[in-house]
Amino acid sequence: MAGILLLTGCGSGKEDSVKSIKIGVTLYDQYDTFISELMQTFKSTTLKMESEKGVAISLEILDASGNQTTQNEQVRTLMEKGCDVICVNLVDRTEPTTITDMAEKNNIPIIFFNRELVAEDLERWSKLYYVGADAFDSGRLEGELAADAFLTDATMDKNQDGICQYVVLEGEAGHQDAIVRTECSVNMLIESGVQVEKLGYAIANWNRAQAQTKVATLLTQYPGQMELILANNDDMALGAIDALKASGLSRDEWPAVVGIDGTDPGLEAVEKGEMVATVYNDKEGQADGMLNLAFALATDEGLDEVGLENDRYIRLPYQKVTKENVSDFQK
Repeated sequence: MAGILLLTGCGSGKEDSVKSIKIGVTLYDQYDTFISELMQTFKSTTLKMESEKGVAISLEILDASGNQTTQNEQVRTLMEKGCDVICVNLVDRTEPTTITDMAEKNNIPIIFFNRELVAEDLERWSKLYYVGADAFDSGRLEGELAADAFLTDATMDKNQDGICQYVVLEGEAGHQDAIVRTECSVNMLIESGVQVEKLGYAIANWNRAQAQTKVATLLTQYPGQMELILANNDDMALGAIDALKASGLSRDEWPAVVGIDGTDPGLEAVEKGEMVATVYNDKEGQADGMLNLAFALATDEGLDEVGLENDRYIRLPYQKVTKENVSDFQK
């Protein structure tokens, strides 16, 4: 009996020392390349934290498939399953109210990520946070990369008129990141001393296949006229490249293509010279910041070491990627 009591006591003490938290995640679209890569990084970062901190972390990741009503129900389900923290990649950045109200009612912190909601909506309750990057910076850096290419590579100016004829591939109609990335990239081109002429634009909803279709149409509308394609993300930039490959144009006849996100396929395209440049969106930093914040909220360890801006935000900087430094990011 004494032996049994001793074994039981030791086992109980070990179990009591192990922390266990549950994190729920809902994605706007799991097939978005950047989001998919971010989640893979988040999972691997979680395994590393479990090992380092001796904590059991349960993840449940759901896909809203572009439907805000579905995402609202997913958040409700994650709350009912006892999640300590829920990370939300909003389908519609203007419609966080239902999620916020549920979170406040159940006292469960929400970490919004990647798709930034309106600042006023983040202030509606004290346990709402955002992890991501600054869309203004991504557009600014994309414009600088495009300007550098046009000003240093005379072959970009196909008709030698000193003006950059361009088209834009936009993410979503009315989406803040799409609007900001487009405006800032074009403004930075101009501020960098490049004369520009906008030929047209197309909304491709961040999607590679849609971008390929739209660029094929633009090539027909503006035959031999396009000198630059500015894409709001790498998936659309790659779709543009797919269309160029299918067009029968020689590589010398291609317009320059610039993207944003630095996804693995995007980096590969930069390495091959198919994409002139991209802007790296720090998925490693975002995954790390999101997990550290979730852990601190779930364990009540305090937020002093998390590095919040204005008690709400974790922002990671974008970085320029060209053929000269792409290998640094691939590593």
